[in-house]
Amino acid sequence: MSKIAKNIAHLRKLRRLTQEQFADEIGIKKSRLGAYEESRSSPPIEMLIVLADYFNLPIDILVRRDLTLSQDIPFIEVGAQRVLFPISVDESNQDLIEVVGIKASAGYTEGYGDPEFIEELPKMKLPFMPPGKFRAFPIKGDSMLPLREGSFVVGRFIDGIDQIVEGNTYIIVTLSDGIVYKRVYKEDGNLVLHSDNSFYRPYTLPITEIVELWEFTCSINTKEFEQEAIENRAILQAIKELKEDVHLLKRSPGRN
Repeated sequence: MSKIAKNIAHLRKLRRLTQEQFADEIGIKKSRLGAYEESRSSPPIEMLIVLADYFNLPIDILVRRDLTLSQDIPFIEVGAQRVLFPISVDESNQDLIEVVGIKASAGYTEGYGDPEFIEELPKMKLPFMPPGKFRAFPIKGDSMLPLREGSFVVGRFIDGIDQIVEGNTYIIVTLSDGIVYKRVYKEDGNLVLHSDNSFYRPYTLPITEIVELWEFTCSINTKEFEQEAIENRAILQAIKELKEDVHLLKRSPGRN
């Protein structure tokens, strides 16, 4: 049996779908799906694109990798990158979001590759999420106001720094600092992490320190924003803008 045949059947079963249900999902007849899964026919490129989009996996992985390994590990290695599998689904076949709590976050850098660790994480479902693999991480400290300790950021997994959009915010799982949430920029092959609270200085993170990258999708606040915190953020922003104006004035030509 070819790898693509095994992979289609395996991924369908992970989604807890019958052949008839899955065929309806991707818009083909059950007999055609059966031919793909039994290696009696090979899916054309158009169908490979449909399958790749449905399972949120690169076509190359569908065709070349034995994904039955995903029974034992929640990801596979693709060069220097890791591809996560959506291993958590509910009874209606919707992907669930694993929630990394405060206690679990302390051991996340050691347990992220352990299926049992991931399986034991609490799970939730948000109805408005776009396609992708999501996980919720806790916020610590006040470096990313107005988000405060006790809030959660839901991130979408990305598999490389080439997918980073400079100036956007990301959850970065690091070898040395654990889980951090920062505004990210690229510089000389490394990442420069900025806090939205200007009292915290930016710092450089070597790419060799990166374990996982999760792109901000939404935040969940477990406490109501305090008016004082919002006002403080406005003051900090005003100070930052004033500093920038002074800097521009100093650089202006013709200044005495």
